[in-house]
Amino acid sequence: MELATTENILNLLFSYNPWWQTGVVQKEFVKEMKRFAYYDALKTLLNNDIRRSVILCGARRTGKTTIMYQVIDKLINDGIPAKNIIFVSFDHPLLKLYQFDKVLEIYRNNISSSDEIYCFFDEIQYADDWNSWLKILYDQNPKIKIMATGSASPILQNKVSESGLGRWKVVHVPTLSFFEYCQLLKIDVPDLPKDIKPTQLYLKSTQEQTEIFSKLSCLQIPFLRYLQVGGFPELALSKDDFYAQRILREDIVDKALKRDLPAIYGIRNITDIEKIFLYLCYSSSNIININTISKEFDGVNRKTVERYIEYLESANLIYISPAISIGSKQILKSQNKIYIADAAMRNAVLMKDDITNNPEELGVIAETAVYKHIKSFYYNDSTEIGYFRIPKKEKEIDIVVQSVKLPPILIEVKYREQSKISNTDAIVEEGNEKLPGLVITKRANDFGKFDYGKKSIYKIPAPAFLYLLGFVESQRVK
Repeated sequence: MELATTENILNLLFSYNPWWQTGVVQKEFVKEMKRFAYYDALKTLLNNDIRRSVILCGARRTGKTTIMYQVIDKLINDGIPAKNIIFVSFDHPLLKLYQFDKVLEIYRNNISSSDEIYCFFDEIQYADDWNSWLKILYDQNPKIKIMATGSASPILQNKVSESGLGRWKVVHVPTLSFFEYCQLLKIDVPDLPKDIKPTQLYLKSTQEQTEIFSKLSCLQIPFLRYLQVGGFPELALSKDDFYAQRILREDIVDKALKRDLPAIYGIRNITDIEKIFLYLCYSSSNIININTISKEFDGVNRKTVERYIEYLESANLIYISPAISIGSKQILKSQNKIYIADAAMRNAVLMKDDITNNPEELGVIAETAVYKHIKSFYYNDSTEIGYFRIPKKEKEIDIVVQSVKLPPILIEVKYREQSKISNTDAIVEEGNEKLPGLVITKRANDFGKFDYGKKSIYKIPAPAFLYLLGFVESQRVK
């Protein structure tokens, strides 16, 4: 029996695009809350002055497909004919039997021959030679609009470069920020001043600071659950946290390790990359030594370890934080720090069902969450994000945000009952007189500016800091 027939492809396309018959996107596909990435992607797609196609990159279940459905829903509501919008998911087995252009040819011949069409391609990396076909589509059809998703960022970005710079914009879709998590769960937070910025709170009066942190103190308990279940939208809404962890482990981590990465990179020994990811879960927020990992797993050489870590980063399962310099102070080449992309991934893989009573575990995942938020917040900016360390003095600053024109932002995570800082700590010694270093604390009342001679630090509770980063970002998209 022949599978790759026009009839079978059309049946599949109709199942993917119910709006061709109903004129609307199914309600369950269009979530009420819109991610920051939605606004970025929509603005890029609809910009007629600077034409760009959009690729949404992120881990499994971060909401990439939902963003596409939300954009499709808006297009239909704005008057775009439903049949001029095509959605295709290329991880379907039937589509692996067809060339990319053949699927579009069937659509053109049977559904819409309009020049003004909107193409939405899910899991684009599974389509053979997709970048070449999309380049042809873009170049030969000046009115076509294209949005695609993928789970392997560098591969997509490399292919985008091969297809020609200036045609594409890659939009990162991380797991939910704490601000988005609060929005999703409809946690009621009092109104805040619209001009508020977490790095400039020290400029406000003591009374203003006290009022702000009093309003944000309601976030302490939700933040503990956020650290536990993480920022995957579907799992955040689950009422069974244990079940949510199991789904996270099986559906997100296992599929990425056992299906996506082997399919994309041709990995034969899946066990080795599983072992390395497990090792990194135990080591999250720590500096890693490639030679140590290689010795830990006999038979896995250094180059293979380095390559597999790159693959894990490409699948959006980890972040790599490099050692960087502060101002004119240069550092010797050092090992990278590794963060699991979402703290809940680590909890799920290590089967830590309840970390709320373990101060050490809370400290690790709080730092992981802070790094993820910083990395996502500055994703579109020309900034370098890493850590600073003076090996001989055994001193370190957890996170450094280095830009060209502004003083570096120094961040130390002290998510514990007592957040003691002395004038010999690196965040004070290496600090800039113009901008206080940020110390991220645990308790709701552990905030304020502290001076150490000409230098200073500003303490801010972790839930407040992460929420305010999202609050600032929400003002950007309005």
